[in-house]
Amino acid sequence: MSQVWGLGRRKSSVARVFLVPGKGQILINKKLGEDYFGGIHRLVEDLKSPFEITKTLGKYDIKVTVKGGGTTGQAGAIRLGVARALAKIDEANQKILRKAGFLTRDSRMVERKKPGKPKARKSFQFSKR
Repeated sequence: MSQVWGLGRRKSSVARVFLVPGKGQILINKKLGEDYFGGIHRLVEDLKSPFEITKTLGKYDIKVTVKGGGTTGQAGAIRLGVARALAKIDEANQKILRKAGFLTRDSRMVERKKPGKPKARKSFQFSKR
C-alpha cells in the first residue's frame, strides 16, 4: 500500500485526505495541523478520533487539501475523509467506524435567508404603535 485516499464533506467544506504509511504527521494545505487550525487543539483531536478507535494512531501520515467553509466544517470534513480512507485499508475498520458513526456524512447545512427577514428565521422587532 503506497497511498489511500478518502473524500470528506461537511457544511460547505470539501476535504481530500491521503493516508501514507508514516509516523502520524498531519499536513493540511501544506501546513502542520496545529498551525493550520491556529492552536485549536479540539479540532486536531477530532481529526485523530478515527485513528484512536481503530487503534492505528501514529501508523499513517495524513496529507489533506481542504477548501471552503470555516474551521469546524473543515475539521469535520477531514475526519470523514480519514474515516473513509481507513475503511478502504481494512474491512474490519469499516465495521468499527460505522458503529461509531464516523462514516455517516453530517447533512446539516446553513438555512437560506428568506426575503423580508434579516436572517433565515429572525424577524424585525414588532411595534404595535
